[in-house]
Amino acid sequence: MNCRERFLTTINRGLPDRPPLFASLTPQVAKKLSGHLGLPYEEPLDSLLSTRASHMNLLLHLGNDAVGTAAIAPKDATTITHPDGTITNEYGMVFKPKGLYNEFYSFPLYNAETEADIESYKFPDPFADGRYDDTDRKIALYKENYGVIGDLETSIFETSWYLTGLEKFMTDMMLQPPYFNRLLDKVMNMNLEVGKQLIRRGVDLLWAGDDFGAQGGMLISPEQFRQIFKPRIKYMLEEFRKVNPDIKIAWHTCGSVYPIIPDFIEIGLDILNPLQPLAKDMKPEVLKREFGKELMFFGGICVQELLPFGTPLKIKDEVKRIADILGKDGGYIIAPAHNIQDDTPVENILAFFEAVKEL
Repeated sequence: MNCRERFLTTINRGLPDRPPLFASLTPQVAKKLSGHLGLPYEEPLDSLLSTRASHMNLLLHLGNDAVGTAAIAPKDATTITHPDGTITNEYGMVFKPKGLYNEFYSFPLYNAETEADIESYKFPDPFADGRYDDTDRKIALYKENYGVIGDLETSIFETSWYLTGLEKFMTDMMLQPPYFNRLLDKVMNMNLEVGKQLIRRGVDLLWAGDDFGAQGGMLISPEQFRQIFKPRIKYMLEEFRKVNPDIKIAWHTCGSVYPIIPDFIEIGLDILNPLQPLAKDMKPEVLKREFGKELMFFGGICVQELLPFGTPLKIKDEVKRIADILGKDGGYIIAPAHNIQDDTPVENILAFFEAVKEL
């Protein structure tokens, strides 16, 4: 099988020659690997979660079976770099690059209280000129030989708290002030249009998501998920399938989310990601046994201990073990449970890619 055949066979519930691979990297890791391999460094895309769609030539060289693409900042987007080093993006969020990631400094809807506050905020335009240039380019360049994953980034929960600040959002989720549900619906509809555009342009898999879990449990209660988010996610999945009934949809939600996996199955999700193996109740054996008939899986390779601190031999053994569990009878995209981080030695990263090719 070539890369595309392997990827399509898997997401259509067939049995591939081995699980297809899709890894992502922080920019620091991409720069380190590019130097090690003597390849030119590709600057990351300007998108909300750029890692899922950046450094694709490097990742294909290493062994990815699919490329990622995302809605990028449009050509006329106003991104301001301030004298103090902070940056204002097209959402009006103010952040500062700090270490591996960005630290938020202020939020455009921090003072929102009424529906009028939401109506007066200018949300990014899903149809802005240049928004899908990366998608069109990658489909033309890669789709003949590779799978194409359209990344919807954050869908409802995370984009909303990026706009209000996490503390305010979590408090208001309990108090339900007048602005709250209007904000969720505006964010949902904005990202719904982005997802539809990615599907129309021809992605094979739409990768949406929001993090509802932490290491030891959920960030919100299962009841809050079912009341506030589940109906909206169900609506999004239904709307995406109106564009293409055959589109496959993956949902990214980090951490311990075991209590709500049956809810995702109930609303028709195809693929669960990222299967953080050290999070509570997220053992691959349990997930496959309890949910493998209804769900496909995407992820599962530990970035907290295995990749940064394991030996190359241990990494190869664990990759085979996880693939044997989650990939039994197909339905598994093998991937790290998050971006490969900068604390991971080059030899361990190469061992991971080699291990997948040896399956």
